[in-house]
Amino acid sequence: MLLKLMMIALAILSRGSASNHCNFPSIYNFGDSNSDTGGGSAAFAAVPPPNGVTFFGKPSGRRCDGRLIIDFIAEEVKLPYLSAYLDSVGARSFKHGANFGIGGASIRPGGYSPFNLGIQISQFQQFKARTVDLYNHHNNKATLPNPEDFSSALYALDIGQNDLSYGFQHTSEDQVRASIPDILHHLITAIQRHIRVETGQFGSEWVREDSNEVAQEFNRQLKTLLTQLETRLPNAVIKYVDVYSAKYALISDAKNQGFVDPMKFCCGSYYGCHVDCGKRVVVNGTLYGDACSDPWAHISWDGVHYSEAANRWVARHIINGSILDPQRSLEPTIFP
Repeated sequence: MLLKLMMIALAILSRGSASNHCNFPSIYNFGDSNSDTGGGSAAFAAVPPPNGVTFFGKPSGRRCDGRLIIDFIAEEVKLPYLSAYLDSVGARSFKHGANFGIGGASIRPGGYSPFNLGIQISQFQQFKARTVDLYNHHNNKATLPNPEDFSSALYALDIGQNDLSYGFQHTSEDQVRASIPDILHHLITAIQRHIRVETGQFGSEWVREDSNEVAQEFNRQLKTLLTQLETRLPNAVIKYVDVYSAKYALISDAKNQGFVDPMKFCCGSYYGCHVDCGKRVVVNGTLYGDACSDPWAHISWDGVHYSEAANRWVARHIINGSILDPQRSLEPTIFP
């Protein structure tokens, strides 16, 4: 079965100015491959072509034909695309934020990647401490964020799907369902470890119908915990971002939204021969692995990750506030 459907999200809006516009000074992202802009390529193996073909014209560290949701959000708030924290070769300035997300990452330790959310938060804390030290003791501040900007930045979390998918691969559905409270405990603990992580979005996406039900249960428990967390973080405004419903609506109405059959994807193959996106294999005279000529018409890019067109569709609904709870466009929150 194709297409991961689940996506849950939260938003904890940071201290902002009195402007009605999205004037965040910077963005800091934590997550997995859904928001990885190059961390996985720097830490492990480079993302191969044809990834990046639609927008960047070449691989950009993203497992997508173009831009991710976090890229569209950066565009909306008029900030540069995020450089990966681990990418020191040709990385752009970190003056307006950094991306700690890495493909395969999970909330809890273990799973597909060593870079779980706890590690990413620790990396951010080190990044912040080092930045403050350099800013205060060096004259060249051109590529460094102003330490005062950390408290008014936008913090995004796009993580959680790998906790559930790893569980489905190695345990039973009942065990995955039973693990939800512990996964969420690790998430809330990670946020509380760094109380100034004021904005987030994180997700879980699944292939199987039964896993959809588990992810929905995950969402319900998450929303309850976020409500409780808001009372303990008086300096943060927490918003639940229902990206699951947005993606479900997109997939359910794919044709009317201008997409082809949502069960089809553009790059790689799971039919006849399994070929990962970026590889080509000839079996009995049949070539598998070439990307389609119309990625813009597909919701799924490679059977796992969403296309740029789908990411744009979801990002638009995040930005206009239609999937925020309560509904409100993405903008800094005014504090006394």
